[in-house]
Amino acid sequence: MEAVRAVLISTYEMGRQPFGLASPAAWLRLEGHEVTCVDLSRAALPRTAVEQAELIAFFLPMHTATRLFLRVSGRVRALNPHAHLCGYGLYAPLNEAALREAGVGTILGGEFEQGLVDLACRLGKLKHAPPVEHPVGHALACPDVPLVSLARQQFVTPDRAGLPPLAAYAHLAVNGSTRRVGYTEASRGCKHLCRHCPIVPVYRGSFRVVQRDVVLDDIRHQVAAGAQHITFGDPDFLNGPGHAMPIVEALHREWPALTYDVTVKVEHILNHRDLLPALKRTGCAFVTSAVESLDDAVLERLAKVHTRAGFMEALLLMQAAGLPMSPTFLPFTPWTTLSGYREFLRELVALELAGQVAPVQLAIRLLIPEGSLLLELPEVRAMLGSFDAAGLCYPWKNADPAVDELCRTIHATIQRGDKRKANRNEIFREIWNLAGAGRWLDTPMASRATIPYLTEPWYC
Repeated sequence: MEAVRAVLISTYEMGRQPFGLASPAAWLRLEGHEVTCVDLSRAALPRTAVEQAELIAFFLPMHTATRLFLRVSGRVRALNPHAHLCGYGLYAPLNEAALREAGVGTILGGEFEQGLVDLACRLGKLKHAPPVEHPVGHALACPDVPLVSLARQQFVTPDRAGLPPLAAYAHLAVNGSTRRVGYTEASRGCKHLCRHCPIVPVYRGSFRVVQRDVVLDDIRHQVAAGAQHITFGDPDFLNGPGHAMPIVEALHREWPALTYDVTVKVEHILNHRDLLPALKRTGCAFVTSAVESLDDAVLERLAKVHTRAGFMEALLLMQAAGLPMSPTFLPFTPWTTLSGYREFLRELVALELAGQVAPVQLAIRLLIPEGSLLLELPEVRAMLGSFDAAGLCYPWKNADPAVDELCRTIHATIQRGDKRKANRNEIFREIWNLAGAGRWLDTPMASRATIPYLTEPWYC
């Protein structure tokens, strides 16, 4: 087996140095392959590396990243029509048809590192094989490779060589200062089956851990590179508390000044309330939680398991522990009404959350990709249009056109606010007025400077 020249490309990873490049890069380099990592959100496409590559693999962890891949794939194919293209990550198997149309020969979902190594090995063995004519887009296709692998892997420490420095990525802002942020993952997948979540069609209620020593070694390297805060990208940090909590305890022992943030379901905040003080003590700066809605009927359709009352209880538990909650929402669904949206804004003010919610979370619209468990609901299927191959989702319209128009207007308002560096409170008040939520009562809202947040907005 000969070594191959591989280019791993990330199109978008929410302002984070991509673990999805660094991890497979380490695996491939250990096998002797030559790897170039490219983060197109921070750097230009390296023409020479692409032209010389035998394997070009795109990391597709989310919807935005996959749509950006569709924009750049034609250019990559034009630069190198002979390289084998691979798409890997959560959204790769969900969009098999679009990837095949773009010339992708191998698709890897779930646990992908070993699959990439196996693919590079096959390509190396074929270097001196007699040339065979294949239709464009199917050269060296690997039909025997499963689209999704949930095999347990023995991870190796990610290799971030060649990626932009941490200073080029999102920072943590708190109390008027900023901290350099690193990013790692202690687990993948999720034990839960929320209908709208793209993790579910791939992992089907399973989750897989990254070994503790690998996680800590990855953090060690990032601290040496200047990280002062770590974002754990696990879909839910408390899917396996017996795995997660020893990691942050060890993190705190080795780096007492290092802070971190995690994502935790409302259900897990309630069920593991005894762990909240330990999160605070070990340096957790804030917890992201996918609340999604304050409407119990919508929460039931999404199979979130928690209720509005449960969220209120979780919020009180978080406040008692001194842990800021950064809730994420899906305010625009087929079931959203104008009156319901106005009430949503009023509740955020009443709960003193208006300053803790990133403005983009006030405009998120339900996305229904291929494979979504929402497609199992007859009422959802009845309201959908034909699959949009360009948008990579099933289109839907609210029964009230004014709701869809409000969503578009809010998006534009947020974009203008971001450009002029408006703070969250200013943008919230603009949205309040656009929605016609009522007379503004000059309710005090926490200053954004006092609430930790990452400096790049969260998109899916």
